[in-house]
Amino acid sequence: MRKIRKGDEVVVLRGKDAGQKGKVLAVAEDRATVENVNVVKRHRKRSVKNLKAGINDMPAPLPLGALALVSKKDGKPVRVRFETRETAGKVRKVRVATRTGEVFD
Repeated sequence: MRKIRKGDEVVVLRGKDAGQKGKVLAVAEDRATVENVNVVKRHRKRSVKNLKAGINDMPAPLPLGALALVSKKDGKPVRVRFETRETAGKVRKVRVATRTGEVFD
């Protein structure tokens, strides 16, 4: 189970895009792609999938260590820990913000 997942709202902690917030589009190994953050230009050749050739802007992956979840309570970055909680008779492992105590799921 990962601390940052697809669909989470995150803030970039370091690098050229430090302070920017965005939604996680994909997570692979130890990197995550965030919407409209770390945008790079890619030269694309015309193909069956890509009908229009040209220079496209697309987000590049960032290391998970450079990202932090955004608290819904105050909009600030928070660290996350895992706890086991019982909800509706089921014991589940949930992500809990260390500072605010809110549950992410």
